[in-house]
Amino acid sequence: MKYLLVLIVVLFGVGMWRSNRLPKKDAVRKAPVPDTPQDMIACKLCSLHVPRAEAVQGQLGLYCGNEHRHRAED
Repeated sequence: MKYLLVLIVVLFGVGMWRSNRLPKKDAVRKAPVPDTPQDMIACKLCSLHVPRAEAVQGQLGLYCGNEHRHRAED
């Protein structure tokens, strides 16, 4: 009987320890999903498709980043 009581206390302790270790559901935040589909554009230099909101405008068109804009226009 004594061993059964010890086993129950140990299992309860392990359960409490594991529940405190796991991240809470509210703590894990996911990236917001846009409500509407976004327009995708191809970079003029490498043809990588990026959302129009993240594209960099250059004199010759849209690019995936500043480095590609500089390389294409210099």
